[in-house]
Amino acid sequence: MNVRRRLLPAAAITAVTALGLGTLTACSGDRAEAANTGKFDVIASFYPMAFLADRIGGDHVHVTSLTSPGQEPHDLELSPRQIASLQDSDAVLYLRNLQPSVDDAVAQSPVKTKIDAASLTTLEEHGNEVGGHAAAHDTHEGEESGGKDPHIWLDPVRYAQVAEGVGKAFEKADPKHAADYRKNTAALVKRLTDLDRQFRSGLAHTRTKVFITTHAAFGYLAERYGLTEEAINGLDPESEPSAARVKDLETMAKADGVSTVFYETLVSDKTAKTIAHDAGLKTDVLDPIEGITAKSRGKDYFSVQEANLKALQQALGSK
Repeated sequence: MNVRRRLLPAAAITAVTALGLGTLTACSGDRAEAANTGKFDVIASFYPMAFLADRIGGDHVHVTSLTSPGQEPHDLELSPRQIASLQDSDAVLYLRNLQPSVDDAVAQSPVKTKIDAASLTTLEEHGNEVGGHAAAHDTHEGEESGGKDPHIWLDPVRYAQVAEGVGKAFEKADPKHAADYRKNTAALVKRLTDLDRQFRSGLAHTRTKVFITTHAAFGYLAERYGLTEEAINGLDPESEPSAARVKDLETMAKADGVSTVFYETLVSDKTAKTIAHDAGLKTDVLDPIEGITAKSRGKDYFSVQEANLKALQQALGSK
């Protein structure tokens, strides 16, 4: 992923020192909440990590997310209070190379249990175009070269692998509740396995296998279920498509019978709607589940994924 690395500024480190290691209280707009809660305190980097921690930890954990609902996680900048909260936590669960400021804070933090979700499954190189269509055709002009794709949670199989690793890490760090962590992990993995079956059967027979998205978040999902994702932007949702890329997408849409351009809830839909209008296509939401908001089509990971499946079935012409 082409992300901009940022080291923590000296002012932030100074502020952390001034705050000390005592109990922290939350302030408006700041997701650093009180640690030392009497439970296993877990700091999660953003929603997909917080969801895992909550489902696996159950009543034994206190989970705090560094990314607020509605906040685009890719360019999160941590406050001094959030950085300090890491020092009071029992564990941090994050996804390396998605949020540079989190990576830097974790590297400098003394927290004993550091769980990197990216180390619990395999990551692949993805660009603007991912899936069977990409394998069968030459690289398009203007296509982003890509990078290690961090969006592993959108593939239920990879997400289940991460869940199993998180469960084992919790067991090791908090052995008193190991049996419950094992039980909760097994239940979560079962639900993810069931979700995988839903996607496999729901997308097995469709009129087309190609879909267009705002940014390249759905590469793993596309590969898992024999689809092709064509992204307007690359792995970075803030990148801008070239004129050649836009023209290429419009040509491809006609050739492959694409009906819909998908946009998402946390990123501007302007470019997606412009391309759809110019190409005579519809628009709809395909949620990368980077955060749950009032605009989300569902209240948690599973309900949003089920809404994503329905949106894909409609756009691809499921039979």
